[in-house]
Amino acid sequence: MISKGKGTQTALITGASSGIGESLARCFARGGHDLVLVARSDDKLNALAKALAGEFGLQVVVLAADLSTPKAAAALAGRLKRRRIEIDVLVNNAGVMEHGAFARMTPQRVQRMIDLNVSGLTAMTSQFAPGMAARGRGRILNVASIAAFQPVPGLATYAATKAYVLSLTESLAEELRGSGVTVTALCPGITATPMLDKAAEANAQLAKLPDILIGDVDAVAAEGYSACMSGEVIRVPGLLNRAATVAGRATPKWLLRRIAGVVGRSAL
Repeated sequence: MISKGKGTQTALITGASSGIGESLARCFARGGHDLVLVARSDDKLNALAKALAGEFGLQVVVLAADLSTPKAAAALAGRLKRRRIEIDVLVNNAGVMEHGAFARMTPQRVQRMIDLNVSGLTAMTSQFAPGMAARGRGRILNVASIAAFQPVPGLATYAATKAYVLSLTESLAEELRGSGVTVTALCPGITATPMLDKAAEANAQLAKLPDILIGDVDAVAAEGYSACMSGEVIRVPGLLNRAATVAGRATPKWLLRRIAGVVGRSAL
């Protein structure tokens, strides 16, 4: 059991072993939260937990779980209930990205994105949001992407999953308005993470992206933390990303598809 001090809250962060999830864990630790860190493997999580507990003097629980599998979220919630750990902040960061032409992608790769990015995130939210609403307090941070705002050839399924995350976030933010529970979508652009490194290995074009287009992972996480704690519904880190999002929403759909098609096909 996490024994909370007066006013101490607990944040559960999925996909916390690297990238944005790891940086978000540091943000919440710095903000005084006890932590529950979740990822498929607990090796990296244990090292991170030890470092954060030592640096910030907080309590950290590590739980290994593959949230792409059916009933994983329910099993995780059950483990926390048995340990009497109450979650005040849920950070749905776990996700996977596959780059490539949809017609050349195996059904297994496509389904894997849907299982984690959509089904896993939704299951986690449905496990913890009701309790937050019943208590009259809580925060949910869903990590989406600027890909949620437009079609992205070459990232068709990934972009579609993130559009789902954004839509779910906006809908729940309104459903829960006035309940004491806030729901936030963090929509980063291209960010320097192991996920980007893996994609660049599979597609040389991604390795040629100029530095100005690649966000710093710690800066992205800091914006996500700030937006979550202030109860913002949507946060798009980076001036260029915000400009692109605004322009995309103002551009006619047919033209946006054509532009995205030209750019996207060139990277395949």
